Amino acid sequence: MTQDIRRRIHDIIAARHDEQCAFLAKLVKIPSDNPPGDCAAHGRHAAEALEGLGFTVERHPVPDQLVQDNGMISATNLVVRQRFAEGPVIALNAHGDVVPPGEGWSVDPYGAEIRDGMMYGRGVAVSKSDFATYGFALLALMDSGAKLAGTVELHFTYDEETGGAIGPQWLLDEGISRPDYALSAGFSYGVVTHHNGCLHLEVEISGKSAHAARPDTGHDALEAATTVLAALYSERETYADIHSEIDGIDTPSLVVGLIEGGINTNVVPDGVRFRLDRRIIPEEDAGAVEDRLRSVINDAVAGHHGITCQVRRIMLATPFQPIPGGEAMVEALARNAEAVLGEPIAAHGVPLYTDARLYANAGVPTAIYGAGPHSLLEANGHRADEKLRLDDLLAATEVVALTLLDLLHDAPS
Repeated sequence: MTQDIRRRIHDIIAARHDEQCAFLAKLVKIPSDNPPGDCAAHGRHAAEALEGLGFTVERHPVPDQLVQDNGMISATNLVVRQRFAEGPVIALNAHGDVVPPGEGWSVDPYGAEIRDGMMYGRGVAVSKSDFATYGFALLALMDSGAKLAGTVELHFTYDEETGGAIGPQWLLDEGISRPDYALSAGFSYGVVTHHNGCLHLEVEISGKSAHAARPDTGHDALEAATTVLAALYSERETYADIHSEIDGIDTPSLVVGLIEGGINTNVVPDGVRFRLDRRIIPEEDAGAVEDRLRSVINDAVAGHHGITCQVRRIMLATPFQPIPGGEAMVEALARNAEAVLGEPIAAHGVPLYTDARLYANAGVPTAIYGAGPHSLLEANGHRADEKLRLDDLLAATEVVALTLLDLLHDAPS
């Protein structure tokens, strides 16, 4: 009977693939760039599309002040719950907010154009694709006639690009969901069990303005900033000697990604502000990493008369590591992915950060798996011409559905 159901799930997913691709195209065509983070409209359209598939969708608007405190304009989290019988709750989470498209596209970033079996568009792989993966996997289970014990929840949230505090974290903190397991958006050719953490700091260096003809009467904030930047880049060179033991993760990294300051060409600059991104490998302690960077910055400023410096934490995303209890889910994902894709699928780590850590931090066994290629670079994630091979969407949907079947089929009733 189990093999019959597995074949039935395969057939259902294949039969609805065109419908699934059309569903994904709807989501890609609606902008949800973060920043600026005005994502409530996308949530509304996504909810309507899910309701069009027959789901009952809970809309959970995040309070305005909380949204603004997290640097966004609007966000509404969506939850779908399908209860089969008494048993464990498995949450499937994907995010609908995306980075702005940027320059260099050969197609309309909101066009969802299909070429040579690929769909192109911002968010098509990261991670609007998994709205479609998870939604149609659940539909296949519901239509398969399988006798399951447990509940599947879909958590579609809108703040991954700013840290997840008003998405998955808010759903968990508010008690809107209390899952026993979680699956977070990912790619098809590996099961992710570890990822880096990320620290964002804003450094503001203040001095005193003066006429460029008399720089001796001012305190040059830019001069001090160059000393700080040199110290940070020197610190970065030491990271080459630090290596993670986790496959797929190598060394820590540091990038200064944003800088602004000065008044005019003929004025000694009285202020410079920049932001840095420090990736934290799982073996590192996030608190110690932050303390070290603050020390490097403050020591570099100390030699500049009349200069003050403030360091503000913008975000700290801790590394994701497996917690006991998730082994069966990871094993089922790898086994089903290998059977569907026809190649060995291993557990590994990735150097980016995701919302998966938020479930794990709450004590929920969590893994990362979804629709996409072998690597973020192949998908052009966060770059021009982001793309998704639609056969990978089809395969990932079957893998997720079969994994849910394995986890819930034999659960106690």
